[in-house]
Amino acid sequence: MSHTVTLIPGDGIGPEVTDAAVSVIEALGVEIEWHRVEAGGEVMARYGTPVPDHVLNLIRKDKVALKGPITTPIGEGFKSANVTLRQSLELYACLRPVKSLPEITSRYEDVDLVVVRENTEDLYSGIEHLIVPGVAESIKVITATAVTRIAEFAFEYARRENRKKITVVHKANIMKISDGLFLECTKVVRRRYPEIEYEEKIVDNVALQLVRDPSQFDVMLMGNLYGDILSDLCAGLVGGLGVVPGANLGADYAVFEAVHGSAPDIAGRNKANPTAVLLSSVLMLRHLGERDAAERMEAAVHRALGDPDARTADLGGAGTTTSFTDAVIAAL
Repeated sequence: MSHTVTLIPGDGIGPEVTDAAVSVIEALGVEIEWHRVEAGGEVMARYGTPVPDHVLNLIRKDKVALKGPITTPIGEGFKSANVTLRQSLELYACLRPVKSLPEITSRYEDVDLVVVRENTEDLYSGIEHLIVPGVAESIKVITATAVTRIAEFAFEYARRENRKKITVVHKANIMKISDGLFLECTKVVRRRYPEIEYEEKIVDNVALQLVRDPSQFDVMLMGNLYGDILSDLCAGLVGGLGVVPGANLGADYAVFEAVHGSAPDIAGRNKANPTAVLLSSVLMLRHLGERDAAERMEAAVHRALGDPDARTADLGGAGTTTSFTDAVIAAL
């Protein structure tokens, strides 16, 4: 079966790690026609937006995209390309599986949890302004429609993947109306899934409990800001952002991406670790119905990670982007 996928290489190390993913998928024999387009800062200079309409329209046509990291200016400059994609394509669910890799030494073993993050609103709605000089206001938006949608996604995912428990993360003790609405909507949805254990935890306590014992969590459902912060914390439990995949999913479209930054300091030096984008590609292959290929690719990544000569330096190895990619292909 043939597929069409939009490829957004990104910037910094993005082109190197996405090229690695394309090479492995081609070695698998999965037939994909790649439609390569650019997004980010250089595109912003030409079009006035980091994600122009022709990029969005191509993703709408292909319905699936694989994306490398894109640099987002801090405190100034253009709106995040990631936020633009999520809001424009209604990619309301961010899915971040976090699982220990036996080949990578980390502080914890046997971590196996999933962060489900609402992607389109909360404090990331981008509604902020200066009231007067020296006083800024940012508005947190929570809607019943968006919360119900992400709660249904989380419970359906848990049921489909045979997950046993959902933890809803909130700060309703302080933000009683906004986070209170989040809890109210999730409680309505949970009634349809009596077989799944349900609990609610305050976000600061969740951060503490994750560090104390991550095994107590299974699927974690939360809003945009909490999800952004805690998903990175969870990645740290298993070795860092370089080994964790990510997917942004909506009713019609799906964008799969590595969740780490663009690392411009090592761009073009053949030092980038492609593991995260390779595992994101595994999620993409499953989404495309290529489950056998996905299992082969995931197993090959694990075998390559077990070779210190192939692993990149950030994982304690002596390898390069190229040598690791070659090791994955050889392991197929």
